[in-house]
Amino acid sequence: MAAEKDVKQVKKDEKKEGNFLTRFFQKIGKAFYNMYHELKKVTWPTKSALINYSLVVLIFLVIMGVIIGVFDMGASALVRLITG
Repeated sequence: MAAEKDVKQVKKDEKKEGNFLTRFFQKIGKAFYNMYHELKKVTWPTKSALINYSLVVLIFLVIMGVIIGVFDMGASALVRLITG
């Protein structure tokens, strides 16, 4: 009697594992399916708009780099002045 329960329990566990793997891969497939359909809804920028946006970002990066560089040089000069 106990052996039959063990066999039934093993079969139930195998079913659960099989169902788990099946559901796991189905969820992954559904995620990619949803992502594909969401990307079809995106309004992509035109080539000229993309170039304009890229130039704005690059100019901003250069300006911020200069500002941070100036602050860094000022802080270094101040530390040298304090430490003598």
